[in-house]
Amino acid sequence: MARTVIAIVGRPNVGKSTLFNRIVGQRLAIVEDTPGVTRDRIYANCHWLNHEFLLIDTGGITDERDPIQLQIRKQVEVAVAEADIIIMVVDGRQPLTAFDDQVTTLLRKANKPVVLAVNKIEHFNIQINPEVYSLGFGEPIQISGEHGKNIGDLLDAALAFSPQEPEETDPDAIRVTVVGRPNAGKSSLVNAILGKERLIVTDIPGTTRDSIDTPFTIGDKHYLLVDTAGIRRKSKVDTSVEYYSVLRALKAVERSDVVLLVIDASGEISDQDLKIGGIIKNTGKACIIVVNKWDLLDESEKTAEQFRKEIGRQFDFLEYAPVLFISAKTGHHLPKLLPLINQVMANYLLRISTNKLNQVIGDAIAMHHPPSNKGRLFKIYYTTQTAVKPPTFLFTVSDPDGFHFSYRRYLENRLREEFDFIGTPLKFETRVKTKTD
Repeated sequence: MARTVIAIVGRPNVGKSTLFNRIVGQRLAIVEDTPGVTRDRIYANCHWLNHEFLLIDTGGITDERDPIQLQIRKQVEVAVAEADIIIMVVDGRQPLTAFDDQVTTLLRKANKPVVLAVNKIEHFNIQINPEVYSLGFGEPIQISGEHGKNIGDLLDAALAFSPQEPEETDPDAIRVTVVGRPNAGKSSLVNAILGKERLIVTDIPGTTRDSIDTPFTIGDKHYLLVDTAGIRRKSKVDTSVEYYSVLRALKAVERSDVVLLVIDASGEISDQDLKIGGIIKNTGKACIIVVNKWDLLDESEKTAEQFRKEIGRQFDFLEYAPVLFISAKTGHHLPKLLPLINQVMANYLLRISTNKLNQVIGDAIAMHHPPSNKGRLFKIYYTTQTAVKPPTFLFTVSDPDGFHFSYRRYLENRLREEFDFIGTPLKFETRVKTKTD
């Protein structure tokens, strides 16, 4: 399910980045008193009560005509277009300005739900400027981003507008998202899978500007294939259309089941490939690493093995992801892809009985006891599986702090040896044993 997207907008120096940092809980955005510091949108996944949402920080809107200010305005327009909900921030200690009016005009044209945040109200006995009511965005909420006052009320008001998730056209369909750097051959791969020229394919990076959903059926299996625009380094993303494409790609990953990370075999593994892999890992999605354009290399078992080792070394955080060498152009190894997707999806949905699970974990503990934590004995009493997509396991323990990372990895490896789980991450959670257990 795609997260609700909330964009924070306003004129320069009203405290947008300070509010963003307060909500996120860490200083991800630069905060200075100089207008125009935040030039690019910054994204962060956030939680509030039972809600998950994607928060976007934006630069301040002005009417200046220099190229940087024009670019900032384009980025804000893109953020507003993609957001489900807008938080407009004004400075409660100063009169409204013409720049505030420009923001208001932009938001009215967007026709999106807007929550008005009157910032820098450290003491709520201060009478706010009545001009803010003239903006026409309902009852303003007085906040202090710097001191964290009324942030909960602001989020409650904003998330009350969260869109209802539309009904799935086919809830049984396997959602497969294709991601990767520009020109890695994603659209060619999609066309090869579908057997027709469904998508525009050129040698120009960035041809695919939007996410395109294509349902198809093979046998009794239903799929929804999503091609996305290439995700580029921030330094290379210099137009509003490219920024829009990046956000759409990130959202496509979130609503997918299996993600195909496409790597260009004719080039080096780049930092951007690793960053895309990190997005997949952080969203808890099943993954297959697809090395495309294998026809451009001198194919030999030695070459493939060397490439596989390099992928394993650099993508060590995606060690569960199988690697498939293909050529979308010639069809090399392409028939192996859908069966592998089916296998990975089955593992993503795999549920283990509690008895079998505790037998495997018990045997693992017997073979290798948990290390003590600062002299205190650490115990795992029992384990249950609480969810799938990804498979999630709840360990009832004596002390959650004693569950060392290395021992978690050991137990994960044992589960993978016993139940395969190729292609899917595993999620571990802990709870302390109580007297009633």
